Order: sequence, then structure tokens, then C-alpha cells
Amino acid sequence: MASQLALKSRIASTQSLGKIFNAQEMIASSHIAKARAVALDAKPYTDAIFDAVQALVAHTNIDHPIVMKHDEDNPRVAVLALTSDRGMAGAYTSSIIRETEALLAGLDAKGKQPQLYVYGRRGISYYKYRNRNVVDTWEGETDHPGVAVAESISKTLLDAYMAPARDGGVCELYIVYTEFINMVVQKVRVLRMLPVELVQGGQEADGSTESVQEAVDDSDHGQPKDGQETAKTGTAPARAGEVTPLYTFEPSPGKVLDMILPKYIQSRIHECLLTAAASETASRQNAMHTATDNAHNLIDDLTRKLNASRQASITQELTEIIGSADALNKEEE
Repeated sequence: MASQLALKSRIASTQSLGKIFNAQEMIASSHIAKARAVALDAKPYTDAIFDAVQALVAHTNIDHPIVMKHDEDNPRVAVLALTSDRGMAGAYTSSIIRETEALLAGLDAKGKQPQLYVYGRRGISYYKYRNRNVVDTWEGETDHPGVAVAESISKTLLDAYMAPARDGGVCELYIVYTEFINMVVQKVRVLRMLPVELVQGGQEADGSTESVQEAVDDSDHGQPKDGQETAKTGTAPARAGEVTPLYTFEPSPGKVLDMILPKYIQSRIHECLLTAAASETASRQNAMHTATDNAHNLIDDLTRKLNASRQASITQELTEIIGSADALNKEEE
């Protein structure tokens, strides 16, 4: 059995850790409401621009990088991993790194050459320690990202995507992040942002995929007529009661999509950053709540051991005193 001094020292240190865990839980609890509200408020706007872009892809015959990159011989693929700056968030960063490694392995198996980009100090440290080549990194404010960091990331990735293969450009763009479902559930997602991905009819076109997969286009594209820049809908399935869209481009489809593409990338990345921030805060709150409970349980267990040690020590002292008294009485007799 450990000494009473060692047990008291462990109880004191555990109490200190428990106070830290409780403080971190309270801080996360105060931030989660705002982080969740910001993430949920940004989602409708991101969904709207994604639905518009996907509808254009599904119902028009447009030759643009947002639909397809004409670099058949280019094996380079950009992968962005959104990790955290700070720890004490349970398995948040490790889950993202594990999914990123699985994605990179899948791309390698397909003959691709992944180009890794990392956001978050924890992910940067992980890959730096393992001497993994990282093209670019960003850090700071992972729990409340702003528009500036989203703009910086989107510009870097868009430049890499639009660059030709001879200049080191990439042909696809993936992002690995954690989607905020609720306070208890946060799921790691792999999203292929470019080229815009279509899903089979009957599936929900949310743009997310759990694994590396090829884009599927099962629609027949309409052709503009009478010299107008008008794209008619094809045979892609529409929901019941919905009117298939009719688009008119001014001044031209290429110029319109050139303007939409940067906004599309920035809005998608910003939405991923916001939902990842909400997931990080929720993970930290859950982890700190569990750590606080574990600290209290450990303190109770150590206190019982301390009481048992003290009781054993007192019993031993009483036994020694009684034994000494008996010996003195026998000597007097």
C-alpha cells in the first residue's frame, strides 16, 4: 500500500487537475452556444450556393474547371485537413488525422499524388514530427475562425486547382473536417469540393462522401438554342412538385462561373471551418466533463485508500502500545 504522504500528494494534484478540467468545461459551455449558432446560421447560405452550382452542373453542358479539370495525366490531388490548435478535446484531432491518413492511402492506391494542406497547430505538429511533406499550413483561431483565414485558405487552394499541371497544379480538391450534428455526436467527413460531384438519383445531394469516390453524372445535358446563353434542364431527376430550372447567363457562362468559383470555394471552406469549430468546442466540453468526473472518482478512490492506510497505521500503533504495556506488566509481576 502506498504511503500516506504519496496518497495525499496524488489527491492534491488530482484536485488541481479537476479544477482545470472544470474550468475548461465551463469555458467550452459558454462558447458552444455561440459556435453552434454561427455554424447553423452559415449553413443555409452555403447550401444555397452549393445547390445552385450543382444544379448548373447537372442541367447544363458547360466546359469549366468547376465541372471538370482537363488534366487527365495530372495525378496531383489537394487534401486539406482541419484540425485544432489546442488539446483537451478528446479524440477530435486524432479522428481527423486517422481519416486523413485513410484518404491519403486510398488516393495513393489509385495512383494519385496527394498534396497535403493542414489547418490547426495540432495537425501541423503531428505531420512535422513525422517528417511528412506539407505544402502549406495555417493556425490560430480554430475554435472561432474568421473570414480572413477562410479567404486565405480558399485563395491558396483555388490557385493550386486553377494552375496547370506543368506548374504543379492539382486536378481535385478534398477537405477533411468534423461535422457538428449535435452536442453529443460529431462526425468526421470527407468532402470533395472540386470538381463538383454529382450523386446517383435517389440519394441526397449534400456533397459529402464517407470515402474516396469518383464523380457520377447521370444527367443528359440540354443545349442552348437561338444563340442565347440559356441552359435547359436535362433528365436529372427532380423532386416531386419541383420545377426544373432554366438558366440565362450574362454576359457568358464562363465569366459567370469564373466569378462564382472563388465565392463557392470560400463559402464552402468557411462553412466547414465553422462547423469544425462547433465540433471542437463540443468535443472539448464533453471531454472535460468526462475528465472532471474521472478526477472526482479518482479522488474518492485515493481518499478511501488514504483512510484505509491511516486506519492500518493507527491499528498498528495501538497494537504496539498494547504489546508494550503487556510486556511491562509481565516484567513488574
